[in-house]
Amino acid sequence: MAASQDDPLILVGRVAGGFGVRGEVRISTYTEDPMSIAAFKSLKRQDGSPALTIASARKTKDGVVCRCPGVETKEAADALRGLRLYVPRSALPEPDEDEFYLTDLVGLAVRHVQTSQLLGRVKSVQNFGAGDILEITPDLGGPTWYLPFTRAAVPEVKIGEGLILADPPALVGEHEGPSEDDELGDRD
Repeated sequence: MAASQDDPLILVGRVAGGFGVRGEVRISTYTEDPMSIAAFKSLKRQDGSPALTIASARKTKDGVVCRCPGVETKEAADALRGLRLYVPRSALPEPDEDEFYLTDLVGLAVRHVQTSQLLGRVKSVQNFGAGDILEITPDLGGPTWYLPFTRAAVPEVKIGEGLILADPPALVGEHEGPSEDDELGDRD
C-alpha cells in the first residue's frame, strides 16, 4: 500500500531499540512534542504498510518509550531498531498561518529574490547535521544543487503561491559583492 501523492507519508520517528526486558520500544521522535507521536497510534512503514501500533507511551530524554502489541520481549524490540515510522500528511494538524511543514516545500518553484529568475524547483529537504538545506532541481536541467534553508538564503516562502524567493550564496570561485568594473565605474 504505497502513499498517494495527495497524501504523502511523513517521517515522524525511528525505532532506537528496546527498553528494559519486557519488550518496550524506544522511539526517537522528529515531532516538536515527542509525546505527540503517541496520538497517531498506528504508525506506518515507508511503503505504507503497518509498522507499529502504540498502546501506551511515556516521555524520556531521547524521545518516548512505548508499549506496542505484538512486541513482547527485549529481543523483539531490538529487532525493530532503525525502523522508520511514518504517518499520512492528513494525520498532522494544520500549521498556523505563517507556518508550514518542510514536506510542503517539495515541488515549489524557487525564484531569485532580486531578479525573479526561475532557479528551479525543490526536489527534497535534507539535513546532514548542520541544518536544513533544500535540494533544487535546476529549471534548465543539469545536476541538482543545495540551498541553505536560512533566513538569509531563503528570505520568503509563499506556500499559497507555490513559491520560494531565494538569495543563493555565491558558488565556490565566484566573486561576491560588486565587481571591480562596478567600483571603477563609480569613480568616474
